[in-house]
Amino acid sequence: MESWLVKGVFDPLEFIGTLYFGTLSWYTIVCRLLMMLGIWKILEKSGIKGWWALIPWARDYQLARCAGREPEGRVLSVLNFVISMVDTFGFATLVALHRDAEAQAANAVIMADVLTLTLGLASVIYQIRVYSGLCEVYGVRKRWLWAWILDPTSAIVPLIWGFGKKFQPAWQVEDIRAEMARLASRGSADVMDEGLTVNLEERSATEFFQKKVLLRDIHMSIPQGHMVLLLGGSGAGKTTYLNAINGYEKADAKVLLNGSDMYTQYKKMQYEVGFVPQAEMMRGKDTVLHTLLDAAKLRLPQDVTAAQRRERVNEVMDIFGLQPVKNNLVEKLSGGQKKRLSISMEFISNPSLFILDEPDSGLDGVMARELFEQLRKITDTGKIVIVITHTPDRVIDLFDDVIVLAKDSARTGRLAFYGSIDEARAFFGRERMEQIVKSVNRKEEGGDGLADDFVMKYAEVQHG
Repeated sequence: MESWLVKGVFDPLEFIGTLYFGTLSWYTIVCRLLMMLGIWKILEKSGIKGWWALIPWARDYQLARCAGREPEGRVLSVLNFVISMVDTFGFATLVALHRDAEAQAANAVIMADVLTLTLGLASVIYQIRVYSGLCEVYGVRKRWLWAWILDPTSAIVPLIWGFGKKFQPAWQVEDIRAEMARLASRGSADVMDEGLTVNLEERSATEFFQKKVLLRDIHMSIPQGHMVLLLGGSGAGKTTYLNAINGYEKADAKVLLNGSDMYTQYKKMQYEVGFVPQAEMMRGKDTVLHTLLDAAKLRLPQDVTAAQRRERVNEVMDIFGLQPVKNNLVEKLSGGQKKRLSISMEFISNPSLFILDEPDSGLDGVMARELFEQLRKITDTGKIVIVITHTPDRVIDLFDDVIVLAKDSARTGRLAFYGSIDEARAFFGRERMEQIVKSVNRKEEGGDGLADDFVMKYAEVQHG
């Protein structure tokens, strides 16, 4: 069928048919309708409204939710949407408006076909991921996924799975969300007059036209003078959690530091929290001294005098061993010196809570050890220090406690453990911290896929 864009004649019926079915051939229309009918029933079996099957691209995402492959479903939906747009409009849109530009329009159509082919290959890859997940949920062999992908049988599989009584999903999308929500929603951490108390009910955002819960039910009390390791795989919510407790991204939570509310008293509390991101925020052409003086102007209250700021800067340089290089340019510093300077910038305000995101990134074992020993000394002055590091085992003896976050089956960050290092080893049955992270990571991420088990176990231990 020649594109209406190339012909330069707009036919509304042809446009809708191409957009919705891909073609107006009766065979294709019937196959698509049967496929939608089968998907309607599959969605209902998984606890999702069946009418999503009628919406192009959205049904791909909903099927991915049924398969436990929500992130892959988002990508697949976008890919299929773009493919549909290219097929419908093509690159010939502009040139086809000119009746005397047929050659240019033909070239643009060829370009559109090449783009469609490239996107189509990517779509097939993500279809395989989604349909493999569906095969696992329905407990059938992976060869079924090829029947989903191939056009002659793509309508047959959803009909068989949707209407066949023996084809039942292992779990329902909404049921598992409700179960995971129930398990850890009881109780809260006791409020401490001195220390950090976190009672986080939920941290959510709107993603892909629906509410996405990023974190849920995280309750803990961290005493002063404790150095805490924060563990969790990619996407478990470590950074989101840190942003929630330091007030940068508010959650449905009550966060108290030494009795003061982090949210309602944020202007006062901003000087009590130091946050060192992984990326270094320093100008290479400034000296160490000027860098810290600038940081002091930003981090110290406005009523602090210039003399007091300089005195505090000298104290911090003494603590972190930067006095010998105070007149050196930042760009001339070694990797370890840059890390110490980055930490010093946040430590200027003498915070009660000190948070560091991978402070040892790019450092060798010896330099990393020296850095963490310095953090240990800071902790021993009565501070709370929370650290994310991807190589925890080389410095684990310096930590008091460990927080383990994990993604549950609903892809929500949950608290899988909080306690001492020895208690963590006993709880997970693993000696090394990296093994603990592997145990809660999903199988497709190279982990053991035990996140739900440990989230449930911890909730039962906490609440009886």
